[in-house]
Amino acid sequence: MKKTAKSVITLASLAAAITFMSCGPKKAAKGEEKEVETLYAVSTYKTVEGNLDDYLEFGGDVASVNEVMVLPDQAGKITNVLVKVGEMVKKDQVIAYVNPLRVGVVYNDSPVKAPITGRITSLPVTVGSTVSQSSLVAKVARTDELEIRISIAERFVSRISNGQKATVTFDAYPGVIFGAKVFEVSPVLDTSSRTMGVKLRLDPPDSRVKVGMYGRVKLVTESVKNAIILPASAIVTRDGKDYVFTIAKQKTDKEAAAVTLKPVTKGITVDNNVEITKGLETGEEVVIKGQTLLNDGSKVNVISAK
Repeated sequence: MKKTAKSVITLASLAAAITFMSCGPKKAAKGEEKEVETLYAVSTYKTVEGNLDDYLEFGGDVASVNEVMVLPDQAGKITNVLVKVGEMVKKDQVIAYVNPLRVGVVYNDSPVKAPITGRITSLPVTVGSTVSQSSLVAKVARTDELEIRISIAERFVSRISNGQKATVTFDAYPGVIFGAKVFEVSPVLDTSSRTMGVKLRLDPPDSRVKVGMYGRVKLVTESVKNAIILPASAIVTRDGKDYVFTIAKQKTDKEAAAVTLKPVTKGITVDNNVEITKGLETGEEVVIKGQTLLNDGSKVNVISAK
């Protein structure tokens, strides 16, 4: 009986000791790690002031400001051609002769004269060709004065005026941008096409541009100076409002950079660039790539900066 009582007491003491140990502080499980803060890889862009030009783009043909069609005074056959395409001629210079060559009648050759001083740009006739008084013998143009002719759709008419600046590119000169300026705007629209004729001149003139070339014209309709400009990809839209993420200043070099969500107001957008009219200042570092998953205060790792 005594042995049994002692056994019961021993078991009760052991159970109490186990219960007391289980209520004590727990140690971290082997292999358990502290929570690691998430860093997002981003690319940034430091804001600077710049100019942004909104534009309309058209195709246009290069032509001479003054080009004249040369017609003969007499119908007949071309007996002589005195010039070649590309040759310079003076006003009243003879460029060809025409003879009526009527049966039973002898006529002297009738001269065909250049009506203006310029360059021969077209010469469709040859010796022996038969021409009438309405036939084109040649074209004479002043190639030192060129213009670019474009047609403006009716919906853009209100955005066009004399003196507007433009840039022009040609396939013949890849990567080269030529300056131009509007010097003539038609007061009426073509009723069949509902377009308005506009003429531009190269500014300054350039001898590389030839009559007959096709140019791609960017006509500047609105110009913003000294504006803060960002890539359009930097804008984040949340709840119908526009924001950007800026990099907050770090207290120490070892501290991870954090971002701040800032509301902004957009101005004009041209191609992939947008004007910021409110919300940013020059010199701020804005996230332009990797901002999709960010929230205000998120920690980031800047992998590239522009």
